[in-house]
Amino acid sequence: MPPRSRTRPHRLLVGLAAPLLAVTACTGDTSEPPEGGSTTATTTDATSAGSPAATTTTSSSTGTPAPVQTGPAVALLEGLEVAWSIALLPDGSALVSERNTGDVHHVPAPGTGGRPRVVGQLPIERTSGEGGLLGLAVPEDFDVNPVFYAYYSTASDNRVAAVPWRGDRIGEPEVVFDGIPRGQNHNGGRIAFGPDGHLYVATGEAGDTSLSQNRQSLGGKILRITAEGEPAPGNPFGGSPIWSYGHRNVQGLAWDSEGRLWASEFGAQTWDELNLIEPGRNYGWPEVEGKAGDDDFVDPVVQWRTAEMSPSGITIGPDGAVYMAALRGQAVWRVPIRADGTAGEPERKLHETYGRIRDVLFVAGRLWLTTSNGKDDRLISVPLEDVGAG
Repeated sequence: MPPRSRTRPHRLLVGLAAPLLAVTACTGDTSEPPEGGSTTATTTDATSAGSPAATTTTSSSTGTPAPVQTGPAVALLEGLEVAWSIALLPDGSALVSERNTGDVHHVPAPGTGGRPRVVGQLPIERTSGEGGLLGLAVPEDFDVNPVFYAYYSTASDNRVAAVPWRGDRIGEPEVVFDGIPRGQNHNGGRIAFGPDGHLYVATGEAGDTSLSQNRQSLGGKILRITAEGEPAPGNPFGGSPIWSYGHRNVQGLAWDSEGRLWASEFGAQTWDELNLIEPGRNYGWPEVEGKAGDDDFVDPVVQWRTAEMSPSGITIGPDGAVYMAALRGQAVWRVPIRADGTAGEPERKLHETYGRIRDVLFVAGRLWLTTSNGKDDRLISVPLEDVGAG
């Protein structure tokens, strides 16, 4: 399928939104063994994961008060059907995507009080498997043009839409890029704005391994597009949106302080990967999995056996390390990164504490993570010392 975008004459402008309301305040599902093996999890309740007793309350996504603690772990949202992506807004509040329902949740900034609430639903068409509402991304100019971006599945494809933010609800999404292959598994779905202001889109090969090496297909790629959905200037293949290729299923994107792009990659049966992404390079799938020592392909910086990892979201910590959410591995992995782009010894944190972990993001001196156990999933805030970032 050739690259396809929705041509738009100008950036979606919605004007200044009303002040953000201080509304008080996954992947994995039961059909996800292809994305990381068994969904069996040893899950410790966040409200009892530390020694202090629960002394304050917050709310679940339904508005029902739920007890939390003032100690190490705080459940910010509960009862979700695969919480997939966390996107921070400039005022310190956050949007959280719920994969199976298409709901977008707004979580107030820490310390402001209020309740999380559902602020809208995107028009997903979900069947069994890994499709649905996936990644969210917030551009740098959000304060002057309050629009965020969402990656979601329809009956025929995966697509990226610009979504107006009205302060207490979302507006009508406008599709800016479509035609990304979708399948029961391997839909990719992570999106993020880079330091250059362009939108990076991680796609999967939708279960068709031939797509990853095919530069006429959008599957198994990292794409780089403008906010309007056009191939970004300076892309390595002329007018193509492709930034890198030869991927199987990328679900994590993050830039370090040097401006280098890191990506997590699901392996098949042997190796999961942390890759340092270079424009125009081939990352090997399905010709190789893990480190091959072949000059035609880029080897991962770090690789793990799939039982230890099955990586999804990644983020850069205040210490400069890469932090990776592990689904089958039921952990957060900390990977120290050196100035030359090599890695130190990875450390496993929170192993089997919350089950499968889908996304991670540092917010206001804490690590926020989403679980992906298939039912009653949560957004949880943990202190830095729990993951070695303190």
